[in-house]
Amino acid sequence: MSFGAPLVLAALVLIPALVVTYVRAQRDRRRAATAFASPAMLASVAPRRPGWRRHAPMAAFALALAVLIVAAAKPQKTVAVPVERAAIMLATDVSGSMEATDVKPSRLVAARRAARNFVHGVPVGVNVGVMAFNGRPRVLQSPTPERADIDDALTRLTPSGGTATGDAITAALKVLRQPTGLRKKIPPSAIVLLSDGASTKGRNPIAAAQEAKRAKIPVYTVALGTPGGTIKVPRTGGQGGTEVRHVPPDPTSLAQIARASGGQAFTADNASELKRVYQKLGSQLGTEKRKRQLTSSFAGGALVLLLVGAGMSLAWFGRLV
Repeated sequence: MSFGAPLVLAALVLIPALVVTYVRAQRDRRRAATAFASPAMLASVAPRRPGWRRHAPMAAFALALAVLIVAAAKPQKTVAVPVERAAIMLATDVSGSMEATDVKPSRLVAARRAARNFVHGVPVGVNVGVMAFNGRPRVLQSPTPERADIDDALTRLTPSGGTATGDAITAALKVLRQPTGLRKKIPPSAIVLLSDGASTKGRNPIAAAQEAKRAKIPVYTVALGTPGGTIKVPRTGGQGGTEVRHVPPDPTSLAQIARASGGQAFTADNASELKRVYQKLGSQLGTEKRKRQLTSSFAGGALVLLLVGAGMSLAWFGRLV
């Protein structure tokens, strides 16, 4: 919690001063009582004392004053609220290496499942698009709030070919730069790019990431897979049969892309870790931090305390104070 006018909190020093004044007044009251009767006769002169009830209303009033001072300091808390018409493009690598089974049941299946969790984790009003890329990018679904359409697009992710990461970023930018709404404004946007390897063809991905930064569209990269990942590919040279090829992820290249775009880089070497990464991204993308005033809540609490103090004083002593 923070305060819009923190200097007002200096007035809280009045509370201890009032407490000291009240304690001194009570002591003077007892001294005045002893002036009219000896200690041995006090019990018969004033046989019934209110005890703690004498101090309860004043305690409520003092606490109410403290709460009012806090209210005057304009307390506020930071909350995450959905960004109106925000757009996110999920760009998923579907190159042949995504068939590797080091991430169970396979890299691509794990990516598809995590993407579904991501889609259902972002605020309802956020538009999400789906893109697949290998040697070339393909937009499977333009950004939309319809979750069923997004799920359908994710089922069409199939692995084959190489990796053109730079071209994928450029294609995603082209889609996200399209103005929307009556005022034809470009909505707040981001790209979530999942890949398991370095770019092998097409445009330089760092140059594409720098273009994304200029457009204020950060790229959040997710490196998927383990160093021991392998796939089976046909033997070269017409030898027939298959051979095993190692397909380790390249988190360094993806981290450079994220840094160049102003985004963040993540790594995941198993399905559960990938799910956690996507859940984290789903909770932070499509929302923004805003200050919410709590002044009315504190003022209402102070009013309740004042009423409680006044009620106790009237009920026990027949006066307000």
